[in-house]
Amino acid sequence: MLPPSVRLLPCHKAFKYDGRHAPTLTARGDEELAEEILRIARDYEVPIYENAELMKLLARMELGDSIPEELYRTIAEIIAFAWNLKGKFPVGQDPEAVMVEKDVTERGDDY
Repeated sequence: MLPPSVRLLPCHKAFKYDGRHAPTLTARGDEELAEEILRIARDYEVPIYENAELMKLLARMELGDSIPEELYRTIAEIIAFAWNLKGKFPVGQDPEAVMVEKDVTERGDDY
C-alpha cells in the first residue's frame, strides 16, 4: 500500500511529500513498471501530473533523493493544485476566495 501522502507522477516517477521536508522520489520506472506506477496511482485516486520537460530535469534523481531546491516552487505549485483537486487547502486559506492570476507573457525585455 502506498503511504498516505501527496504524490506526483511527472511522467513515470512518483514523489512523496509529507508537508515538512522536500518531496522525495519514491518510485520510478520505464515501460511496464511505469504503467504499474500509474495504475496504482489511479487505483488510489492520486492526482497524476505529466510534463516531459519537468521529467527531463528530474531524470537524474535516484530513489530517496529530494527534489532539487531550484524546483521547489514548481513542485509546490503542482502539489497545491493536486491538494485543491482533492478539496484540501492550507490552514488559513479560504477555498472560496477567487485566485487572481497575473499575465506573465508581457514582461518585456526587463525580465
